[in-house]
Amino acid sequence: MSVAFIFPGQGSQDIGMGKELADGFAEARAVFAEVDEALGQKLSELMWTGSKDELTLTANAQPALMAVSLAALRVMEARGIDLKASAAYVAGHSLGEYSALAAAGSLSIGDAARLLRLRGTSMQAAVPVGVGAMAALLGLDFDVAREVAAEASAPGEVCEAANDNAPGQVVVSGHKAAVERAVEIAKGKGGRRAVLLPVSAPFHCSLMQPAADAMAEALAGVTIQAPKVPLVANVLARPISDPAEIRTRLVQQVTGTVRWRESVEWLAGEGVSTFVEIGAGKVLSGMVKRIAKDATGLAVNVPGDVDAVLEQLKG
Repeated sequence: MSVAFIFPGQGSQDIGMGKELADGFAEARAVFAEVDEALGQKLSELMWTGSKDELTLTANAQPALMAVSLAALRVMEARGIDLKASAAYVAGHSLGEYSALAAAGSLSIGDAARLLRLRGTSMQAAVPVGVGAMAALLGLDFDVAREVAAEASAPGEVCEAANDNAPGQVVVSGHKAAVERAVEIAKGKGGRRAVLLPVSAPFHCSLMQPAADAMAEALAGVTIQAPKVPLVANVLARPISDPAEIRTRLVQQVTGTVRWRESVEWLAGEGVSTFVEIGAGKVLSGMVKRIAKDATGLAVNVPGDVDAVLEQLKG
């Protein structure tokens, strides 16, 4: 059984996430304390007792989701799961790449938290609120969705494919007017449904270049180690291990397409049959089952999941 550990991205956040892990395990509490200290903020209190609107702010959601993923992983490790021995690869959806890298020992938890806080802040600041938008085009394959985005673009108005999540589930991003045009064009191309998403900025498109520049500067000053197992990078849908390339791809990822469907297809083609989603929610597990029909998708986000997944991995 070949296994990949995968880590969720934005949209999986919810008030209370990670609380049961923290209540039950000292290893989880230590992760949340480390993230709080790195940020100089009681992010854990916001996660557990704050408002969902505040948690959903990208500058909070990004480090918070990483914290839950690493807390769950530390609990698994305390119960005898060794990442290097158990997983052939790691991968993460958008911000989840930072979680994956921290899990694999490339980044410290503190550095990952600080980088994600900056990433969230920079992405939000890159485009004034109301100028950009994102939309999900459902029922279209990726090539057709890219054609829709190109047709919706206009001089001075960007529309690009941002997320290739699963068959028939592509997200486009860019200027609001262009994205709204894409929604209408998609309906005429046989799309089952096309809807604007409730997001605060147009992520993963060229409008995010100021955020990519900020991340390039920040990543240049951070130590990145070779991961214990290769990272399947969002922008390549292929594995990388070299720290210099990891740094480069993390910068490219800010403006580039999240090639999740291709990443899972590549992993399945390499013999990965079990995908263990570590962190909040079960979004990626659902995508995996749509992409690789024969694969098993498992999720670890509350204490009860830990024993069930450990039994399967050790069995």
